[in-house]
Amino acid sequence: MRDHLDRPVLVVTGLGVVTSLGAGKKDNWAKLTQGVSGIHRITRFPVDGLRTTISGSVDFIDVKPFTATDLSFAMAELAADEAIRQSGIGAPKDFPGPLVLAAPPVEVEWPQREDVAALAKENGAQEITYDGMMKVARQRPSYHAMFLFAYVAERMSERFGTKGSPISLSTACASGATALQTAADALRRGDCEAALVAASDGSIHAEALIRFSLLSALSTQNEIPEEASKPFSKNRDGFVMAEGGAALVVETYAHAKSRGAKILGFLAGCGEQADGFHRTRSNPNGFAIIGTMKRALADANLQPDDIGYINAHGTSTPENDKMEYLASASVFGERMPNLPISSNKSMIGHTLTAAGAVEAVFSLLTLEHQLLPPTINYRNPDPALPLDVVPNVARSAQIHAVMSNSFGFGGQNASLIFTREPVAAK
Repeated sequence: MRDHLDRPVLVVTGLGVVTSLGAGKKDNWAKLTQGVSGIHRITRFPVDGLRTTISGSVDFIDVKPFTATDLSFAMAELAADEAIRQSGIGAPKDFPGPLVLAAPPVEVEWPQREDVAALAKENGAQEITYDGMMKVARQRPSYHAMFLFAYVAERMSERFGTKGSPISLSTACASGATALQTAADALRRGDCEAALVAASDGSIHAEALIRFSLLSALSTQNEIPEEASKPFSKNRDGFVMAEGGAALVVETYAHAKSRGAKILGFLAGCGEQADGFHRTRSNPNGFAIIGTMKRALADANLQPDDIGYINAHGTSTPENDKMEYLASASVFGERMPNLPISSNKSMIGHTLTAAGAVEAVFSLLTLEHQLLPPTINYRNPDPALPLDVVPNVARSAQIHAVMSNSFGFGGQNASLIFTREPVAAK
């Protein structure tokens, strides 16, 4: 089966997800549609004196000593194992295609810095300097591998037996969606017939929290953690950092049908456009966000009226929510006040690098169950953002096409469109 541009039609045959709500699709979907929040007070490290003391950290996976890279791998592994099992593709440790992984930036973390500093002292250092620490770090060769950007992808490739060199990418908070687009491009070119796409981010540690706090990006409404993330509300004050992982098995329709796989949905369109306006802010004219959504629609051969639901980026920051509304209104016009658009981040927080893939999984589950997850904590609507955010309670609906939006720092924007059926050429 070919699409309107004579490219292979792409399908999804396996899904896996881990968030602060739990591990696996069943638990996540049940809690998501019940309006349950996974946001809680941070216990991983001391928060005394910090402006933000809450997060959507994944605390049920025990990584000691804690490193973001090890937790990111653990969540990616759980999600990929679930997705591959559902897909029934290949054999254990023999996935018949490449891996595309969205991974967070990495750096040596404090437990390892302290270990290396102790080694330097043992070797007679009178003071701890960067050069001195680097000299003794060779005594801990595992640290070198752990803090390379490709560390998680290399371990994932070994774990699942993917083919070729794994791809690691980072486009800020659009990374998970960009990973899916990268896989789609490879499948459409004929480079492969199946791909494993994963995204994971376990970056809740003190330094990361403080950095986002210094940007005034985080919510400081700590009193009731479950109510802090309130996308599109008038009293929103910032996003809540969170952790998570997701994986999807994406194949050509012909390959999936040839092996009798169950098709969970179609990856119909991908759109991407960057603006480079500012390291954290989007261009106020919204041209790149508008362009991203329009490119996804064109790629899918769909019109704005074909979209029945938008899985919003919806971070709960004053500026992002406003920009998403203005851009969406530009694309969808008079439909916008009545077009359902909800934000999973109201319940799981912002999973950063993983967000685009996590929300892709939720978008496909929305199509499967014909049930729209709510935007919780929506008690104080912003009159400047007249939207149907599916407030507080999940809603049944007949949905055939979902747009999932991801907008990242630095003007990195990506939109994906999933459909229940293949899109006919027009």
